[in-house]
Amino acid sequence: MIKMLLNGCNGKMGKVISQMAKDSATISIVAGVDRDSSNLDYPCYDSILKCKVDVDVILDFSRPDALDSLCKYSKEKNIPIVFCTTGFSPEQLLRIDSLSKEIPVFHSANMSIGINIVNNLLKNISKMLYKDFDIEIIEKHHNQKVDAPSGTALLLANTIKDSINDDMFFVKGRDGSSKRQPKEIGIHAIRGGNIIGDHEVIFAGKGECIEIKHTAISRDVFAIGSLKACEFIYGKDKGLYNMDDEIGRASCRERVS
Repeated sequence: MIKMLLNGCNGKMGKVISQMAKDSATISIVAGVDRDSSNLDYPCYDSILKCKVDVDVILDFSRPDALDSLCKYSKEKNIPIVFCTTGFSPEQLLRIDSLSKEIPVFHSANMSIGINIVNNLLKNISKMLYKDFDIEIIEKHHNQKVDAPSGTALLLANTIKDSINDDMFFVKGRDGSSKRQPKEIGIHAIRGGNIIGDHEVIFAGKGECIEIKHTAISRDVFAIGSLKACEFIYGKDKGLYNMDDEIGRASCRERVS
């Protein structure tokens, strides 16, 4: 049984993961970190640096400002870590990359298998379509989400940009009276109600429109992906891993069976 520490254990996702882990045959949550320690059946600390419990892997579903303590603890203890938090600054992303040179690190902007399949589709089709189609991304989330655009929207946008051999650039939101430029990738954020997560990529051409959409109807999808990531990273060598690695592993298992 893999012993997991859950950082952000009493947040929205932390509660879902805690419940789902109870039915897991491979992972047991043995400690958590959160300012709120109520209604938990494992020890909870207000700082990961205070944790004395022996753990095999760390799962982070919290906020970017927890990064410093997470890096310090995981590096000192040589514990693999899975980052599911979004909203990291460019400097923080560099620090995550640096940490991966010391220990195994799994980082993904979205833990949904479906989103990552969409992301892989975009790698293949964007370079074929961009000359004849305008590209826009619309993301929708609940009114408590603090970062915009979402980490997933930026993941998709960067995938599109990186797959095109041209000087594409992002326009976040749209305002004013100027025309759209051919090399724009528009990114638009909507916040309202309790929308869990909705991402749509639009390729708008002359006389036709292609839309690729993913809708999360339950937070369970992110919990499933994060637990699979913990299983994946356990026992790995140092390095930076993501959902492409996990999907690749699942595909290999399917072919073998």
